[in-house]
Amino acid sequence: MKIPNTWQPIEQEDWTNWKWQMQHRITDLTKLQKHVSLFPQEEEGFAAGNEFFSFAATPYYLSLVSEDISCPIRKQLLPVSAELEHSSQEREDPLAEERDMPIKGVTHRYPDRAIWYLSHTCAVFCRFCTRKRKVGQFQETPRKEEIDAALTYFRQNREIREVILSGGDPLTLSDQKLAFLLRELKAVPHINQIRIHTRYPVTLPFRITESLCETLKEFFPLYIVTHFNHAKECTTEAKSAIKALITQANCIVLNQSVLLSGVNDSVTEMQDLLYTLTGMGVKPYYIHQCDEVFGSSHFRVPIAKGIRLMKSLRGQISGLCNPLYVVDLTGGGGKVPVPLDYLESITEAGYQFHNFRQETYVVGH
Repeated sequence: MKIPNTWQPIEQEDWTNWKWQMQHRITDLTKLQKHVSLFPQEEEGFAAGNEFFSFAATPYYLSLVSEDISCPIRKQLLPVSAELEHSSQEREDPLAEERDMPIKGVTHRYPDRAIWYLSHTCAVFCRFCTRKRKVGQFQETPRKEEIDAALTYFRQNREIREVILSGGDPLTLSDQKLAFLLRELKAVPHINQIRIHTRYPVTLPFRITESLCETLKEFFPLYIVTHFNHAKECTTEAKSAIKALITQANCIVLNQSVLLSGVNDSVTEMQDLLYTLTGMGVKPYYIHQCDEVFGSSHFRVPIAKGIRLMKSLRGQISGLCNPLYVVDLTGGGGKVPVPLDYLESITEAGYQFHNFRQETYVVGH
């Protein structure tokens, strides 16, 4: 990509260096205004929203912001005063991850899988983040004794078949640290698969280096779940990062998106995203209803609208492109699929369905 003028003079090798990008993240209003022209309401909102949840953005991701106030990158990135409006349903920890934490840094809710939080650092602080209570708090990053305790827990609990590496972003860790952790997990006989959840292919694609790919390649099969929310995020750099994960690191790559008001809640925007992902070699996995975390009400799309959106997509686009629409239940109930209700009735003749064209068909008992 062409380096924005506001970052000149800078060498291409610096711009594409993920560590340089992390070291030069924008975190305050003064620096932000040197690179993005803010609208008056955004300047006011920055002061309000930044008090509640800090701002951080890599130069790369910031460069994707357009001058249009409805830009989907702007909406995900810039603090707004609406973040101070808290509904009665919103929680600091909406998914009760801390409640189901038998040891520090590990949430074990479902019998066969556990989430392991390896870093609380992110390249970009997404305004709708479920874990804004601790993202950016470096003291939350697990220490050696906590890592050892987590590995012991995984070894001792034979019902755990899957470990999900999450954060923050686990790809913040060095290649060497990742290799150590993956090697230890792969050595546990009852662990069947490992997932890495990361937004770095979106916000910091330069992190997907040859060295990282060589590291990940050793641990096939390895599942990478990334987090693209809009087709505008699927840049040339992002596509190259995904291709490297698939062809060089031999990873299976899936995507989960959050349904966000004004970002991807139209049929056109969602269809563009899903087709673009599939064209990149990424399987759309989940569409998440936005979690009820403090300060996110302006992002949430009514579930009824989400159902209409998903039903409009089904039949219009390939089944390969269709993700599952889910709600992670507030209070720690876990993920449940949102039913799309194609079954109209059950009669003596059989089950009466309607299809995506609203035509009625009967299937026998």
